[in-house]
Amino acid sequence: MMTAAKPHPPLNRPIRVLVAKPGLDGHDRGAKVVAAALRDAGMEVIYTGLHQTPEMIATAAVQEDVDVVGLSILSGAHMTLFPRVRQLLEEKGRADVLVTGGGIIPPEDMASLAAGGVGRLFGPGTPTSDLIEYIQEWAAAHLAE
Repeated sequence: MMTAAKPHPPLNRPIRVLVAKPGLDGHDRGAKVVAAALRDAGMEVIYTGLHQTPEMIATAAVQEDVDVVGLSILSGAHMTLFPRVRQLLEEKGRADVLVTGGGIIPPEDMASLAAGGVGRLFGPGTPTSDLIEYIQEWAAAHLAE
């Protein structure tokens, strides 16, 4: 017989998410759709805009005191950009921040990134409800009042 997981108490504040487009990729429609969906789900969203460096993203994440960094990468540079943002957050004392995101990322690369501390990644066409649910479940398990 399976027992239900013990529910975590809801946060007394919104989950703070920074959405960023690292690198030279100029297509941000998906990032804007995700940012709007997260905002509609009650999260506080900071969208950094296009052409962000990993250093700019990590600095903004620390300055804005976010819980989650979501990267949208369509350029193929995911194996460089996700680990670099993760590393910079750790160096800045914010290893507690969830680094997640999406783009055109082969499953074997997703597995490799996960092994390096990156959260679940989402491909094109994923319903935004999947991302929202993932972040809410992560927050319930990892964020203390």
